[in-house]
Amino acid sequence: MRVAKRTQNVSAALILYLFSFAALLAHPEEKKADAQTKADAGQAWVGARIIDGTGRTAIENATLFIRNGRIVAVGTKVKLPRGVRKIDASGKTIIPGLINAHGHVNDPSQLGIYLRDGITTVQSLGGAKEFEIREQIAKSSPDGFPHFYVAGLIQDSTAIPGAVAVTSPEQARQSVDELIRNKPDFVKVRVDDFRGARNKMPPDVYQAAINEAHKNGFRTAAHIVYLDDAKGVLRAGVDYIAHSVRDRDVDQEFIDLMKKRDVSYCPTLTREVAVFTYSETPSFFSDPFFLKEADPAEIAKLEDPKKQEAVRNDASAQWYKDHLSIAMANLKKVSDAGVNIAMGTDSGGGPGRFQGYFEHLELEYEVKAGLTPMQALVTATSAAARTLNISKDAGTLEKGK
Repeated sequence: MRVAKRTQNVSAALILYLFSFAALLAHPEEKKADAQTKADAGQAWVGARIIDGTGRTAIENATLFIRNGRIVAVGTKVKLPRGVRKIDASGKTIIPGLINAHGHVNDPSQLGIYLRDGITTVQSLGGAKEFEIREQIAKSSPDGFPHFYVAGLIQDSTAIPGAVAVTSPEQARQSVDELIRNKPDFVKVRVDDFRGARNKMPPDVYQAAINEAHKNGFRTAAHIVYLDDAKGVLRAGVDYIAHSVRDRDVDQEFIDLMKKRDVSYCPTLTREVAVFTYSETPSFFSDPFFLKEADPAEIAKLEDPKKQEAVRNDASAQWYKDHLSIAMANLKKVSDAGVNIAMGTDSGGGPGRFQGYFEHLELEYEVKAGLTPMQALVTATSAAARTLNISKDAGTLEKGK
C-alpha cells in the first residue's frame, strides 16, 4: 500500500489530509497560533473515514476529537463540548502518523523530509551524528521534527562510517559501555560479511555486546542477512531483527525463536530495491510525490549512464535483486506466523535510499509480498510503535494518545 499519486491503493485525499493531521499531532507540546484560538476546548475532525492503526475495520463518518495534543475521543458517537473548533473532514481519510522503525538520519534537515511525507516517528538505527542531532532537536523548537530515536555507532567487525570495530568480547563490552553513556534507544550489532568482502562478527563478540547492553538495561538490534546468523543473534538474546533474512526461506526454528521473546522483524525490502534498481531510471523518478522532496543532484547521479552500467555489472547488486523474492516470501511467512512486523526502510543509509518516499514504497512492497493493505498499514503504526516501546503515546488513534 503506497501513498503515491500513481498508485490506487490509497486516495490522493488521504495523502493531503494525512500530512496536515500528522503535522498537528507530531508534537503534542507545539503551540501553533492557528490551533490555539480555542485550545482549551480542543479541535474535532468531523465526518472522516478513520483507520485507527489497530487493524480494525475503518470507521466511516467518524469524529476525531483532540485537546492539548491528546486524543479525547474517536468514533461515530463523539459528543463535543461547546467551543470546540470543528473541521469538516468529509470525504477524507485520517490515519495515524507513520513510524519508520529503521532509517538513518545524518542531518536535522532530513527529519523535515520525513515529517512532510507523513512520517511522524523515526528510529535512526546507527550513525555517527545521531546523538548530536538528538541534542540539537532538544535545544530547539520541536516544530518541524518527527519524534526521533537513535542507536549511535553500530557495533561492527570493521570500522566504517557510522560503526565502530569490535573484534573481541572484551572490546565489545568496552564499546557498549562507552556507547550507553549517551543513552541510545537500541544498541545495534552488525553481523554481515558483505558477501565475503569483510570479516563477519563472530558469535562470542556479538554475544558479549548483547549481554553488556542487557546488563545495563538497553535493548538490542541486529543487522543480518543470513538465516544462520539471524538464529545466532536470536539465541544470543537480541531484541530486534532489523533486516529481512535474505539467503533462504526461514524455518520453524527461526519463527519459534522470534516468538519466544516477542522479537520484532523489520523487512526493509526497499533497502534491497535501492541496491539494484538504479541499473536504469526507475519509474518513480517521474512521480510528483517523489519529486517534491527528492534532491535533483542525487537524481542526476543515479541517472548517469556510467552509474547505471556499474550497477548492471555489480555482482552484489544482482545477488540482492535475485534474493528480493526470498525476502518478500519470508515477510509473508513470519507475518502469517504472528511475528510482530515493523515497517522500516534503511532510508538515508546509502545513495538512492530516499527518505520519506521510501517509507510509502516499502508499504507497497509489503502488499506485493502478500500482506493486505491493512496489515501493511499496521506495520507502520501500532506494530512499529510496539517495537519502539512507544505504544502508550503513538501508533494508533485512540483515547489518550
